[in-house]
Amino acid sequence: MARRNKKAKVNKKNIMILIFLLIWIIIFIYSGIKIFIWYRESKNAKSIIDEINKIAKVIEIEDYENIKIVNGCENEKNIKMNLLDVDLYELKKMNPDTVGWLQVNGTDINYPIVQTYDNNFYLEHSFDRKESKAGWVFLDYRNDIDNLDKNTIIYAHNREDKIMFNSLKNVLKQEWFDNAENQVIKLSTEKENSLWQIFSVYHIKTTDDYINVYFKDDNEYVNFLNKIKDRSAYDFQTDVGKDDRILTLSTCYNRSERLVVHAKKIKYELK
Repeated sequence: MARRNKKAKVNKKNIMILIFLLIWIIIFIYSGIKIFIWYRESKNAKSIIDEINKIAKVIEIEDYENIKIVNGCENEKNIKMNLLDVDLYELKKMNPDTVGWLQVNGTDINYPIVQTYDNNFYLEHSFDRKESKAGWVFLDYRNDIDNLDKNTIIYAHNREDKIMFNSLKNVLKQEWFDNAENQVIKLSTEKENSLWQIFSVYHIKTTDDYINVYFKDDNEYVNFLNKIKDRSAYDFQTDVGKDDRILTLSTCYNRSERLVVHAKKIKYELK
């Protein structure tokens, strides 16, 4: 009887070891598949970026009589910086959802932006509209790119392969802030080329209180501006008020936080 019990215990132990090994094999295979897919999507995204850069016609525009300065922004530190003009024609043939081009100084962000009927599609689709966890840089579906709202919002993933909004984290570095020329965003659309002065950068627990698009009155908007400005990791010494239009960039900072950049429009050219 004792020998039989001992044999049963050995068999039970062997079964447990076998189950444990099977679990680890399944985890190993699953992880391997996920890593393979991640690298494949990264490679595809970088291939699309290379194709875009070959066909995109991007030029800088020096100041001339048709370039306008937003009222009250004449003394902004980066007001003399050139605008960016991008011909979207060929890009719209690649993807009709293309609505503009975004460039953020002091980062690697230099991409066409897209917009569709919700804020989910381009979280899991690339510029070619094929499924991809890399996603793409996209405009909030509530915004009107031709008539900029008080708060125009652009999203993208924070990818470890250094694409999309990964380099947006540069804005939290002291050396980025110390170079005033970094504190600029350039936006080009079919209707307008514009220059934006950054006034707030921060990371915060996941919330949607900074992605408001509609405000019932000027007082609500000014309170919103004061709130997001007070959050900033740095003092940009840039004033914002009820008549300003702002641009918001949003991405993940970690699993529970968002990284956010806000800038105000200071100069533009109507096409």
